[in-house]
Amino acid sequence: MIMMGGSQRDYDAMAGKGSEGSPAWAPEDTAALHEFMVTWNNDLVESGEFVDARGLTAPVHTRRISLRDGVPVVTDGPYPETQEVLAGYTIVECASFDRATEIAAKLAKTPHPENATQEWYVDIRPIAEGIEDL
Repeated sequence: MIMMGGSQRDYDAMAGKGSEGSPAWAPEDTAALHEFMVTWNNDLVESGEFVDARGLTAPVHTRRISLRDGVPVVTDGPYPETQEVLAGYTIVECASFDRATEIAAKLAKTPHPENATQEWYVDIRPIAEGIEDL
């Protein structure tokens, strides 16, 4: 699984709502990012390595459910103590972990405005097939 991170500020900037330290993206910057991602995903489909991919909505739409004294407590996001959240994922089925790394490394070239505050990186993690893989 290739996991992309982001924050509420990143989502706001891409939507054209900048904030202090996170300038708004121009519509053409957002379009370039979407075009890049479509091409990247299509290349994986064509190579036969694509399994699934999804982008997730902004952290403001998140709910966290925890237990307090055995009773579920629901807290609406975003959470000030959590700057970064999972923004989206892609699942690939490929020959090796090195190949997954090669695929993910292409995301380092994701277009973004020069003044964007986001540090661009992705995480790669194998998916456990069974309890023995944990």
